[in-house]
Amino acid sequence: MTSVFSNVQTAPSIEVFALTEQFKKDSNPNKVNLTVGAYRTEECKPWVLPVVKTVEAQLAADDTLDKEYLPVTGLPDFCASAVAVCFGEGHPVLLSQRADGIQALGGTGALRLGYDFLRCILGRDTIYVSKPTWGNHKGIAQQCGYPNVREYRYWLASGRCLDEQGMLEDLTAAPEGSVIVLHGVAHNPTGCDPTPEQWEKILAVIKQRNLFPLIDLAYQGFASGDLDRDGRVPRLFADHNMEFFVAQSFSKNFGLYNERVGNLAIVTQSAEITGRVKSQVRNIIRKTWSNPPSHGARVVATVLRNPALAAEWRENIKRMAERIHITDQIGMFSYTGLSAAQAEYLRTNYAIYIMSDGRINMSGLTSKTVDRVAQAMHEAVTKCSA
Repeated sequence: MTSVFSNVQTAPSIEVFALTEQFKKDSNPNKVNLTVGAYRTEECKPWVLPVVKTVEAQLAADDTLDKEYLPVTGLPDFCASAVAVCFGEGHPVLLSQRADGIQALGGTGALRLGYDFLRCILGRDTIYVSKPTWGNHKGIAQQCGYPNVREYRYWLASGRCLDEQGMLEDLTAAPEGSVIVLHGVAHNPTGCDPTPEQWEKILAVIKQRNLFPLIDLAYQGFASGDLDRDGRVPRLFADHNMEFFVAQSFSKNFGLYNERVGNLAIVTQSAEITGRVKSQVRNIIRKTWSNPPSHGARVVATVLRNPALAAEWRENIKRMAERIHITDQIGMFSYTGLSAAQAEYLRTNYAIYIMSDGRINMSGLTSKTVDRVAQAMHEAVTKCSA
């Protein structure tokens, strides 16, 4: 009997996870994994934040908690706290209730909700992502049915810096109403962020061309150790009375990678409009995952609503950020400029695993491995042509 699945082809592997599996199977005692986007200690181990352990123990001992469904839009305390972290306590968009939040399955889920709403409810058909960008930015757009998924120039390889002119030219040429996906801080994969002055220029073009910004804020606090500094971009757009979405992730700054804790922050011209938008996103959720999980959201909400715990959390993220030192880039990732062939050279000859686009996770380096990695990279550059 012929299977109905006979014509289904094996899908391409997801590089970051495929390389991680290859790394695990590698028997080289000196192997180094610089691929996956998760924090590592000096011992190259995952780190559960102390404040998270404290709160999880409290939640486990709380007999008043149950396993009932959360509201479709999420745990209210979490959503309110997440938006407050994004914009800062007392920001006018919060006081006017122009901003609100919706719990999502990680930052990826928040992006999906934003993409879906803009495509299905507003009918937007063109979306721009940076070149290069996180792979899922394009993939989610295609999955959501955007007929036009385009790129704006971002990385200037010759100068190892932002292509300011190219980016502004491409945004200026974008059709009115296009969705523009922006990295709020710690651009992935380059680690190269616009300066405050460049952000002002970017905002001016978006405003002039009537483009819709969707800010991916995956690394607030984790990038510099300062929540306010890392939250400058959404606050800048809010200060200019823009309407926009922010996809927030608490995977990095809380270390809650497998709890899938995210939030879609919505900012419109009025509380009434924000409420209407939220109602439409609620119905999208109902047709996808129906209700969000509670544990990770409760951890985040409990920390953020307790001043002492929130202060401890800020120290935790500062500790993580301070272990990552990059002179001209920011955040977890560094764009080395190594080619796919050079990356393969490192894996084959040194069991050093990096992404084929040259991106590395800086927290995967330790004082014991950094010299060997640097020497191997030098050899890859000198012996292996790009």
